[in-house]
Amino acid sequence: MSSTIEAKIKKIKLLIFDIDGVLADGSIILGSGGGEYKIFDVQDGLGITLARRAGLKVGIITGRKSEAVERRASELKIDAIYQSAFIKIRAFRRMLAELNVNEEAVCYVGDDLLDIPVMKRAGFAVAVPAAREEVINLADYVTLAPGGKGAVREVVELILKTQGRYSETVQELLKETEEQPEEV
Repeated sequence: MSSTIEAKIKKIKLLIFDIDGVLADGSIILGSGGGEYKIFDVQDGLGITLARRAGLKVGIITGRKSEAVERRASELKIDAIYQSAFIKIRAFRRMLAELNVNEEAVCYVGDDLLDIPVMKRAGFAVAVPAAREEVINLADYVTLAPGGKGAVREVVELILKTQGRYSETVQELLKETEEQPEEV
């Protein structure tokens, strides 16, 4: 990893993810009753938990609106979520103001054309392997794992390891989840 990329990563305080193609696999399943279903990766979810435990803030900006996204964001205790954000740069500016974070402290992960304006402003821009060519060309980093199948976890681990917080965060989590003797 170049020293420039490492320097960018060390400044990150907020991770923002697109949904379709990044946090979910990009499939949109429409139910006959009007419901929308998405597939999320459980390891990505634990990655977000690790990020939050390490003190990073996490946000979502998506062009679509979905109850499934709202539910998943609630389960993961996401700090800020903007749905129906076709013009994502507006949501990005509002989120930064809401969370009191500057652009250089943001990692943004996207995959399609609507993500480009935000990627241009974020301190560390990340694309997934199936992203559009224009998105990949802007990215500081392209994940090895596909969107919705480990890309988010990969980004979280990269950031925490580069910031020197991965091992400590994992050890705290494991200590908390170790079997304790039952009270009699």
